[in-house]
Amino acid sequence: MLRRQCGKTAVSPLLSSLEMKFCAKSGAYNDCMDSAPDIANIVDDWLRQFAAYPAAHAALAPVAVFREIGAPADLSLVVPALAALAAEALARDRTLWIVTADDSLLPDISNALDLRLRPLCLVLPGADYAGSIALRATLSLLKSRLTRAAEDSKGPAWAAMRTRLRVDDALWRSCLAWSARGLDRETPPAAIGSLFPVRIGPWALAERLAAPADWVMLIQSGQLPETVRTPWPDARCTLMLATGFVSGVTSLVVVDEAIRLRAEIEVLGQELAEMELELATAQGELAGFTERYHALIAGRIADLDRIQADLAQAKMQRTPDDPALDMAARQAAARAQQTRRESAAYGNRDASGEHSTEQVFKPSNDLKKRFRQLAQKIHPDRACNEADRAWRTQLMSEANRAYRAGDIRSLDEVFALWLEGQHGNRSTLSGAVPSAPTSAGVDALAAEVTRIRQRLVAITTELDRLYGSKLYELFAAVRVAAKQGRDLLQEMAQRLDGQIEQANNELDRLDPVAVS
Repeated sequence: MLRRQCGKTAVSPLLSSLEMKFCAKSGAYNDCMDSAPDIANIVDDWLRQFAAYPAAHAALAPVAVFREIGAPADLSLVVPALAALAAEALARDRTLWIVTADDSLLPDISNALDLRLRPLCLVLPGADYAGSIALRATLSLLKSRLTRAAEDSKGPAWAAMRTRLRVDDALWRSCLAWSARGLDRETPPAAIGSLFPVRIGPWALAERLAAPADWVMLIQSGQLPETVRTPWPDARCTLMLATGFVSGVTSLVVVDEAIRLRAEIEVLGQELAEMELELATAQGELAGFTERYHALIAGRIADLDRIQADLAQAKMQRTPDDPALDMAARQAAARAQQTRRESAAYGNRDASGEHSTEQVFKPSNDLKKRFRQLAQKIHPDRACNEADRAWRTQLMSEANRAYRAGDIRSLDEVFALWLEGQHGNRSTLSGAVPSAPTSAGVDALAAEVTRIRQRLVAITTELDRLYGSKLYELFAAVRVAAKQGRDLLQEMAQRLDGQIEQANNELDRLDPVAVS
């Protein structure tokens, strides 16, 4: 794990997330350890400059500072260094604005962010249409991570976020209500930017959100207007990184509709991959729990319902003219039939639950990165025709299976199949030179944006349905009990065993003749 001490500042262990970096052009994972010390040096220098000035909440006289700083010699380190800076701001409980000249760097920065911290970072493109979709996706991602309360939402940064949301509970609820309504023309709550400790976006959007920050990093990846090259409002220190390169896409608000849509798809494709990862993780966690639930509980419930149905039938036969007993017998029989079907649908499993521990779903950070990057490339909603969609659907289905199984090798095999498809000159090559824009081409791009948008809504709906289910409520309760050293399912199984024994004893005490 990387850690470098320098003066009074030090790059925290959060920088260890930079140990592996995905190469977007080749689609391969490359070892980043050789460059990690260089990234540490860059971030350490930025931190020293920010630390030289008190934070916005410090009890000292405000001093607005603007400084232009040089870019690192290796420009490929800019994006991972910015991601590391975001992690450091969260670790030090500082708010941060990373302000770009345009939208072109946003997908790369978003990809580089630590997966555990991504929901705490608001990454927004400049166009209102794309921005609203990305904002709703980020809110859904944050809400989901808070609801799951798993390992990937623990630590000081998440504790600080929960405190922030409790303090701004009215704003948080207002933002969720705005997101749920899904109205295109409805603007989000004015202070929505202040909910997120780290915000990343183009200068025009940053100015419009007007959310104050302790630290501001301006990225001269395009032409920033002179009005922006000043101390940021309410920030104690504003650094402008003159990167020395100008991006090819100036913004999402450009004359060429095809260029705008392609840039929009790049941003929204990242949001889609994040949400697919969140859904797959939530489903994987619940699937592992479901295995153990059926092994320990479902079969016992089915046995108890069967015995209680026999009891109700025996009582009804002893007093056949009693309509209440007749109704009770019918209801008990129906309940027993339903639970028997549910249990049978899951197959015959050992009621001891001995194999359930093998089903605990705890995906590694590396596995999550691979799935996210793969989903971003192969997602069916990015297809250009039905044949391509069918191919992508097969790949996505296999990627989901491999992720649920924790099988990195199979994910690599899916990626290899994707590359074979590229070599086969499929029309949806990632990184291929786009064709000249035509009305049909623009329509196809617009349709892709629509599909991505619809899928994001569908994922949000599915997450809400999953978290609202009785099974997930039990899953959450089991996880809380586990933190207290209790095995809630085992306790439930023991209680059911006692109820089954009691019901059997009662059945034995009845007249055997009355029991058919």
